[in-house]
Amino acid sequence: MYEFVSGKLVWISFIVFMGGSIHRLVSMFTLAKKDKVVYPYMSLKYSLRSLVHWIVPFASTNMRKRPVMTIITFAFHICLVLTPILLLSHNLLWRQSWKISWWTFSERTTDIMTVIVIIACLFFLIRRLLLPEVRFVTFASDYALLAIALAPFLTGFLAYHQWLPYKTILMLHILCGEIMLIAIPFTRLSHTLFFVFTRAYMGSEFGAVRNSKDW
Repeated sequence: MYEFVSGKLVWISFIVFMGGSIHRLVSMFTLAKKDKVVYPYMSLKYSLRSLVHWIVPFASTNMRKRPVMTIITFAFHICLVLTPILLLSHNLLWRQSWKISWWTFSERTTDIMTVIVIIACLFFLIRRLLLPEVRFVTFASDYALLAIALAPFLTGFLAYHQWLPYKTILMLHILCGEIMLIAIPFTRLSHTLFFVFTRAYMGSEFGAVRNSKDW
């Protein structure tokens, strides 16, 4: 089972992730082409203006109104993306398999970043359970996606510290990572793919058409 999860299933998950992502992006561009107002609205100036304001902490009014949420959200996304890419053990696997490698964080740094992701996920869960306005728009799929995001980091943390049977937890860690990869193109996690284009369109519409700001 371990050999399958760490071998063929890795390739399957990458193929599904890449194929699904390309399909979703092509579908988005095709659909946008059919809408006569999307491409004519697009403006490089206002697209970049919007993107800059939404990727800089506290640059938007909504972020300043919710400082705790802003800090946790930015920390969560930064650690979620950078930890698996710059993790030393992952880098070693890339080197062994494809003879490529890059700069990595120290193990202590990635350990702290993993804890940040875990704490952030718990924060998001508690927020969905306790705040009426958030709970009202929360569905079962939202909890499932939160679990999908949490699982690779929680199992990776447990495997690194060897607090439970190592090989079993390692297999679960790999499996959870593969599930997350497969889920990205087909769930709301696809905002990973669409964020830049969504913000570009919103920024263009607000700036070039409405002559206002979208932040």
